[in-house]
Amino acid sequence: MKNERGKVWLGAGAVVVNSDGKWLVVKKKYSGLKGVWSIPAGFVQYGETADEAALREVREETGIHCIVTGMVGFRTGVIRGEVSDNMAIFACRPINENQPIRIQEKELYDAKWLSVNELLTCGEASVMLQEMASDSLIRHQLSKNDGINPGDWFQYTSYRVFFNK
Repeated sequence: MKNERGKVWLGAGAVVVNSDGKWLVVKKKYSGLKGVWSIPAGFVQYGETADEAALREVREETGIHCIVTGMVGFRTGVIRGEVSDNMAIFACRPINENQPIRIQEKELYDAKWLSVNELLTCGEASVMLQEMASDSLIRHQLSKNDGINPGDWFQYTSYRVFFNK
């Protein structure tokens, strides 16, 4: 699968926050995030927008259905001087807060709701998750704007803009 991505990767992740202010976090079984709390995330697939990919990843990894409320940020880096690794990070909220978590056992050790304080003091949160939790970036999110058409010439089948109001 990595060969299909080439040398420019686009991932999408979600900071899902419930009405109690707890964040939905996962512990992956692979990569540099193995065994630490991180956000549900994965690669954008052909034919989907980054925000759609974030919702799909949350659903696949945890069984939780969400809606996007905004954009938290964009992480970008270069791996070994050759692979451009990028991730759009969206703010989300669960549609049904009583829905039980169902982890994707092939990829995850665990998934649960944790408070910001628990994330900051557990000693098991990823660096990016610690940074987001410590600054409460969720409050500084960019707003989602649907219904914008940049022109029929482009032939977009899906189009959204996230910007600071």
